[in-house]
Amino acid sequence: MKKLLTTAALAATALGVAMTAGAAARDHISIVGSSTVYPFSTTVAERFGRSTHFKAPKVESTGTGGGFKLFCSGVGVQYPDMTNASRAIKDSELQMCADNGVTDVVEVLIGYDGIVIANAKAAPLFKVTRKDLFLALAKEVPNPKGGQGLIANPYKTWKDINPVLPASKIEVLGPPPTSGTRDAFLEMAMEGGCNSFDWIKALKSTDKNKYKALCHEIREDGAYVEAGENDNLIVQKLNANPNALGIFGFSFLDQNSDKVKASQVDGKDPTFDTIADGSYPISRPLFFYVKKAHVGVVPGIAEYLAEFTHEKAWGDEGYLTDKGMIPMAKAKRAKIAAEVKALKTL
Repeated sequence: MKKLLTTAALAATALGVAMTAGAAARDHISIVGSSTVYPFSTTVAERFGRSTHFKAPKVESTGTGGGFKLFCSGVGVQYPDMTNASRAIKDSELQMCADNGVTDVVEVLIGYDGIVIANAKAAPLFKVTRKDLFLALAKEVPNPKGGQGLIANPYKTWKDINPVLPASKIEVLGPPPTSGTRDAFLEMAMEGGCNSFDWIKALKSTDKNKYKALCHEIREDGAYVEAGENDNLIVQKLNANPNALGIFGFSFLDQNSDKVKASQVDGKDPTFDTIADGSYPISRPLFFYVKKAHVGVVPGIAEYLAEFTHEKAWGDEGYLTDKGMIPMAKAKRAKIAAEVKALKTL
């Protein structure tokens, strides 16, 4: 046992030396992850770089899933210090971190966002339900003739699904599997539509794997088009094709309201208030994660955390609300800020 402890201590010392030596080669914070959180993180990074003696952090948009892969790859300045996420970290990702020596992870809930279904500003207002979205995008759907059977998705137009919808071709531009926006859309919109069928809803308690496969599998016949992690590209394509719909975060819609507009979902418009009070059905929390082992080694991490969790940034009147982020309640912000300052880990 003593030999094992000595080996562990030597390994920890070697890691500390490597980190300290490597820090000279990286004098800025490295942040990866969610394209949705990217504009918030970038805004804080730019202000941080201007108002302190630290260099502005480098922020890269890799998608939530891609960010966790990079973040969890190891400890050391060759790996990112933080990753942004438009969903909470999964148990499998925490395990991946642990397997690679990333054992102390700080989770920071920063606020809320809604996922919007948008189209071109000049196109007619779209009003859909989560059931409509599920039937439009699922790979297999319940047989319209009844029963509990499934068939390959036969729907070509929105009118095929719901007679009150237009007869336009189903074409939805959305994020790829690496995106947290996609994960959240599947969980909240697609599952919400799934649950409108009682026999599918019942599967969740009897066969969770089958339920998830049915609700989360997107059709691959061209009706859903993966547009990568670049939300700007979706906006361009929506303006080129007024019949197409796009999926992205409310914050991005807010910044592009001169080009696109949001659809109603289950009778609710995505607004600051409906997302904050949870009445808009496709809303979600936003996060970033910090590698505790890098705090005090890579310059400025603790100070960046203090900037992000200050009222001037994430408060009710903070500068991040101008970017479309929906703030948490004041008491919750205070609690999380205290936990972040103490570097409380998961």
